[in-house]
Amino acid sequence: MIGFFTPRYVKEGKETLHGAHKMLAYKRDLLTPADLEAAEALIARLDQALRGRDPKDAEAASEEINRFFAKRFPLPSHPEIRENVEVFLVAIVIALGIRTFFLQPFTIPTGSMQPTLNGILVSATQTPPPNLIQRTWDLAVLGRSYFRVVPEVDDTVMEMRDVTRFRFFNYTELRCAKQTLLIPAPATGVAKTFGIQPGVRLQAGQAIQGYADTGDHVFVNKVAYNFRDPRRGEVFVFSTLGIPTDENRVHPDGPSQYYIKRLAGLPGDTLRIDPPQLFINGQLAKGRGFERVMSGTQLNPDGTYRGYANGPFLLTTPDSPFQLPVKRYFALGDNSYNSADSRYWGTVPQENLMGCGLFVYWPFTKHWGFIK
Repeated sequence: MIGFFTPRYVKEGKETLHGAHKMLAYKRDLLTPADLEAAEALIARLDQALRGRDPKDAEAASEEINRFFAKRFPLPSHPEIRENVEVFLVAIVIALGIRTFFLQPFTIPTGSMQPTLNGILVSATQTPPPNLIQRTWDLAVLGRSYFRVVPEVDDTVMEMRDVTRFRFFNYTELRCAKQTLLIPAPATGVAKTFGIQPGVRLQAGQAIQGYADTGDHVFVNKVAYNFRDPRRGEVFVFSTLGIPTDENRVHPDGPSQYYIKRLAGLPGDTLRIDPPQLFINGQLAKGRGFERVMSGTQLNPDGTYRGYANGPFLLTTPDSPFQLPVKRYFALGDNSYNSADSRYWGTVPQENLMGCGLFVYWPFTKHWGFIK
């Protein structure tokens, strides 16, 4: 209420004083000794005028201070553009800092963690894609992309492979004898859903239609392992550097990838699988994730993998327990029947750990929320 009755020249004078002090603090090293002395004299004059309640002298001193700093530090052209660019750059720096040190976004590429986390899922439909409004809504909320590809002529698939267009859009490229078709879905999903593979005959006018649901997008907590040890049963992310995964076998000099699995064993733990049960140090594994897998719906009856012909094959029988070495961790996929994990390519070195899975931030399905 007191400020309401304060004279205008006093309010403006105090704002000018505050700005002059800040400018002097920021730009002191850029002023000559003579300019520095002049600035301090102007500030003292304005302060004295305000104390003496001299409106004319206060207004004159304020104008003189504004002219003084405007002459020596003129505003750049289009200051609003500069301010917007600065805000944008600061936002980028903050985002990169968070990504580097705190939270790392990660996309689930495969189905090895189902039903906890979804990879890219491809489904066939009997009807064409819905209208534009529905497609836009489904893309924003569910991460669902519809497609309908129609061969123009009868043809035979010669080759199918994953390709990327414009660095962001992924497709399955079907190279046929007479035409090339692009389906906006991964090749493994297309092959499994539609039975398409090299040698398959495509009929003219017979549409390949359906939709692809994007994999879950999660935040990985990169800070947690700096303050606590990894916890048995949690979902964690790690680098495949030095781990004999299929990708590293095919491309030994290629960049390492990041995998997301459930942490089943800590250094020193002894693991044993008696399908469908996992035992850790002689005790039945506890926790929601383990219990869901041990329900029997995800495990192969004999505890092995489908489709692998070589590799360590750890924990393949109830009579083959495995004790983890020092600084080594055991990773298992919740979709155990279709998961290439530590049973196939061995343990994860401690230095490869990135962090624990924290939160599914997109799409907005039943998986949205904290990861369990």
